[in-house]
Amino acid sequence: MSDFNENSSAFPPPQLPAQQPNQHESQSSSSDSAPRPRRRFGLVLIAAVFGLFGGIIGTYIAQDANLVDLQNNDSSSQITSAPIVVSSGENELTESAIAKVAARLANSVVTISTTVEEDFGGGRGVGTGVVLTSDGQILTNAHVVEDASEVVVRFAGETEPRVAKILASDLGNDLALLKIDATGLVAATFAKPGSVQIGDAVIAIGYALALDGGPTVTSGIVSALKRTIETDSGALNSLIQTDAAISSGNSGGPLVNLKGEVVGINTAVARGDSTSAANNIGFSISVDEVLIVVEQLRKQASGVVRDDGFLGVGLAAREDGGQGAIITDVQADSPADKAGILIDDVVLAVDGEPIDGQAGLVAAIRDAEPGQTVKIEILRDGKRLTFEATLIARSE
Repeated sequence: MSDFNENSSAFPPPQLPAQQPNQHESQSSSSDSAPRPRRRFGLVLIAAVFGLFGGIIGTYIAQDANLVDLQNNDSSSQITSAPIVVSSGENELTESAIAKVAARLANSVVTISTTVEEDFGGGRGVGTGVVLTSDGQILTNAHVVEDASEVVVRFAGETEPRVAKILASDLGNDLALLKIDATGLVAATFAKPGSVQIGDAVIAIGYALALDGGPTVTSGIVSALKRTIETDSGALNSLIQTDAAISSGNSGGPLVNLKGEVVGINTAVARGDSTSAANNIGFSISVDEVLIVVEQLRKQASGVVRDDGFLGVGLAAREDGGQGAIITDVQADSPADKAGILIDDVVLAVDGEPIDGQAGLVAAIRDAEPGQTVKIEILRDGKRLTFEATLIARSE
């Protein structure tokens, strides 16, 4: 969740978890994924956390994709039906595009400060948020506000923080919906789903290292799409990879294109270790995922509980360098069993989306709805086969 605190220099990033040779999809997503041996860099979730006693407090736990109302109160009266502003697609590029984008987003990006409960180590943390609606809905990373007993936000140029309520949080997809008492805010504009391309110029905006004086603005390109990353706590999929500089405190801030449209929510960076280098590799939750999860968060905040999809298989990573995840177990009468999936099958894709390792499959099934029928592409004895499985709700 953090790589520095106020009492010491930067902490070394947490390393990826040791490989688990056989994992089960029915477990929480935090234990469903194991890194490939050749991936030796660490992944750091980029909320800035300050420990009262000099230690890193709290970690991002991507165990449960259920949307949880962390305030445990009736927030339905606070939920607006106002739509998220999505771009019309018109191009506004100019020579001073970056400066104009920074100015345009200045009133749509906030710094988020949290107080962490003593039971979870105590301390305070800082992240970034994006204004969703004029009446005070704000989006950030779930790990920014996890275990927080108090959350406040502050706009650039303001001296006093505003109290925020956590309406709903999805740890599995690392997004949380906040609400402040406000009107007339400037909502950010989101890019159209599917509009992001490799090589697009992008700008990261956020309160890096909790520095005073407004948000930090950095630029780069979209380096890759549909990345899946594995942390000590679970998996995130369909991410944008960027070389725009992203630091602690940027968590929950926007990655925007040169038209000022939000294309992603910044969430993690890769750090090298003694055996490998990882430079300028940051990850953002893509707008395609963000728009879907925001609506799920709004439903959860209104009292609608979402269940995870469940397939009923055990998984292992391929060790031959190939794509996909190996089926090591199939639960009797599970959706996988009824579909005809067998042990030693290699899952290559779900609904046409390539699966790159265990984490990708876990995330794809987690994000699907119970009752949804998914097409699963399998490699069996050198032949590609496609099966249809109707998912059920995950049993707790």
